[in-house]
Amino acid sequence: MSAKSETTWKIGNATITRIEELLGPAMRPAELLATWDPAVLEEHGDWLAKGFYQASTDQFIMSVHSWLIRTPHHTILIDTGCGNGKNRVESPFFHQLDTPYFDRLVQTGIRPEDVDYVVCTHLHVDHVGWNTRLEDGRWVPTFPNAKYVISREELNFWNPSQNPHLPEEPRQVFMDSVLPIVEAGQVQAVDMTEQLLDNLLIEPAPGHSPGQIMLRLLGDGEEAAFITDVMHNPIQVYQPTWNSNVCMDPEQAIKTRLRVLEESAERNALILPMHFGAPHAGRVRARNGGFLFEF
Repeated sequence: MSAKSETTWKIGNATITRIEELLGPAMRPAELLATWDPAVLEEHGDWLAKGFYQASTDQFIMSVHSWLIRTPHHTILIDTGCGNGKNRVESPFFHQLDTPYFDRLVQTGIRPEDVDYVVCTHLHVDHVGWNTRLEDGRWVPTFPNAKYVISREELNFWNPSQNPHLPEEPRQVFMDSVLPIVEAGQVQAVDMTEQLLDNLLIEPAPGHSPGQIMLRLLGDGEEAAFITDVMHNPIQVYQPTWNSNVCMDPEQAIKTRLRVLEESAERNALILPMHFGAPHAGRVRARNGGFLFEF
């Protein structure tokens, strides 16, 4: 996976910047999407090939990134990717990474101590890694002055002390990337429907994980929707019943996806997912009882 330059959008008086960790061909469609049908390429293959699907290897082009929101008063980071030096044997793409993610963040003019909030939309391996970094042999919070916002349901579900049946990898993810911020007293648990700032709203987006949340940024009649893993590839705009293979509640994931698509089309919201290839963002339009995506 390769690097790409910084990309920035504006909503009201807030700027949104994508902080890249990984980008490139990563998974075959059937590995990602539970009901993938290659016949869809006959209609959608041309535009997918422009940044979302690599035909030569039959792989989706995927990104792992954070969204950095800067308002006149606050700095907010949404999700923190995989992290460097994390032991992820069961996820080879994320195992013992050494990426310049942190340098890319600093190059935007933001220092770790400047971040006011880190919003963890859910606690999967590729969304919490830079919550912590290794310092003198210990995992410590990367952002020392930030409140790490996590839904209470998500926090409880992935806590090994409350869910002893967790597999080894999510247990490890919690221990090195979540527990240190809990012990530092930096976690702000929310109940999935809260107002973080005057113009930044949290709402539930369950299905992919039990307590997944998404965010809506409002400003000057505009709206941006940070839809986390409600979708992993833009083909799901056209096939909203297609779930990822790691959606924990498939039926609920479809309900959430349809709701987000309908609301985003109605509100003309800028959609900012966590894993779309370039150009990484766009707007949903209603069409013939379904949806299309404009990049």
